[in-house]
Amino acid sequence: MASTCAKATLALLLALVAAVIPEPGDAQVSIHPREAVLLRGGSMRVNCSSSCPKDHSLGLETQWPKDELESGPNWKLFELSDIRETSRPLCYENCGTAQSSASATITVYSFPEHVELHPQLAWQQVGKNFTLSCLVDGGAPRTQLSAVLLRGEEILSRQPVGGDPQDPKEITFTVLASRGDHGANFSCRTELDLRPQGLALFYNVSEDKLLRTYDLPAANPKLHTPDLLEVGTQQKLFCLLEGLFPASEAQIYLELAGRRLTQKSTKGRDFVSTTALLEVTEEFDRTLPLRCVLKLADQILETQKTLTIYNFSAPVLTLSQLEVSEGSQVTVNCEAHGGALVVHLSGAPPGPPTAQVQFTLNASSEDNKRRFFCSAVLEVAGKLLSKNQTAELNVLYGPRLDERDCLGNWTWPEGSQQTLKCQAWGNPTPQLTCRQEADGTLLPIGEVKAVKREMNGTYKCHAFNSNGNVTRDVHVIVLYQPPNYWAIITGALVVVIACLVGIAVYVYNHQRKIRKYKLQKAQEEAMKLKAQAPPP
Repeated sequence: MASTCAKATLALLLALVAAVIPEPGDAQVSIHPREAVLLRGGSMRVNCSSSCPKDHSLGLETQWPKDELESGPNWKLFELSDIRETSRPLCYENCGTAQSSASATITVYSFPEHVELHPQLAWQQVGKNFTLSCLVDGGAPRTQLSAVLLRGEEILSRQPVGGDPQDPKEITFTVLASRGDHGANFSCRTELDLRPQGLALFYNVSEDKLLRTYDLPAANPKLHTPDLLEVGTQQKLFCLLEGLFPASEAQIYLELAGRRLTQKSTKGRDFVSTTALLEVTEEFDRTLPLRCVLKLADQILETQKTLTIYNFSAPVLTLSQLEVSEGSQVTVNCEAHGGALVVHLSGAPPGPPTAQVQFTLNASSEDNKRRFFCSAVLEVAGKLLSKNQTAELNVLYGPRLDERDCLGNWTWPEGSQQTLKCQAWGNPTPQLTCRQEADGTLLPIGEVKAVKREMNGTYKCHAFNSNGNVTRDVHVIVLYQPPNYWAIITGALVVVIACLVGIAVYVYNHQRKIRKYKLQKAQEEAMKLKAQAPPP
């Protein structure tokens, strides 16, 4: 706003512009300035003058306080002060019997005393409209006053204020909330446009209001946890909600029977989740309500389910003896506890489920390493749960050497590769050896050997352990051809004759080469003698 000095200077500058308004009659009255623009509460000087040559009474009619500063024969200078609103001061005179007047227009402007954006912005849901109000108190002229809604520096809407400057005016704006509005500052700005009057565009801005927006899916959080929890176990409770905004400002927690659990939360771009580990103890009630609660803005989403706590021990499977000798009696017993029922015990006769099932058997070698299986069921919240138990029987018995595992007769060709396959059964595992009856030669079992005719014969295979021993005869027949002496003699004669023929041929060829050599030398000597003889 301008100071008092600036106001007076503005009034004097405007007073330099004069306009003469002719009035009926012989005289004329003029007022200077004819138009003025003045800040509310300011002052200005008005000059009233007349062309009346006679005696006249010259005055100024106005609603504002005035002081006559100077005067002359045909003029008077007045100062108006504390001008509060637009008005039309009037210069008048009585010239003889005629009356005349001239008026000026004083346009008063003022800045809004208060500009406020309300209500205080709370969370707004994305995709829905919300209303903002700009309260403007004061400001004139209203015809040149506008209210502008701003998001940061961006203009969203502009509306004229209008109305009486003495009355506060509320201008409403409708905004569609979006994710981009989250964290944005909104404000209301008034614009007083006095450029047509040769002044400027004046602004008043309200305080910023922070807007936060949110977006929630139609679905509630998803609880991932079993309905049934067994005492003595550790269970993972997990809750997740996807498709929300802003996930970073959401709160999510798990609550069991009204008690918030210790948990770890995770937040992503558009999801939140929480995980809790629960130690299930006997202190819990049989049924417990579990809630997953999500809070965002002023919204609460929750999912609830009922957890059933149960205690189910595995059935107790016992053998009267875990290790027995063949022929001993063994009692097999299976017992369930805590309301469970035994529904199956291997080896027991069929019957309805009961809390205990047992039977007795005479242990045989076929029962060695036999596994007994017991199954019990418990009904919890309409569901059948089962648990199993197993036990193994160890039966001690003497060695067995059966025909199928140790053949009594083996026929092998001499020189072939063969393996003696002989296995003894028993518990503990028996030791087994096979020795030749004649000389006690050991025949390795399970090893690949080249068959020799010396292997031919009967072997005693002996198996023994702490529960006894057993012997079995094994006959090995080696097939081979006896030697053919005539063939050997004939072969030797053939070799001797061949050698003699070879020697004779060698001697003959050698003597022939010597004779040929001597003949060649004699011919050479004759040629030499012939060449040395004198010519006839």
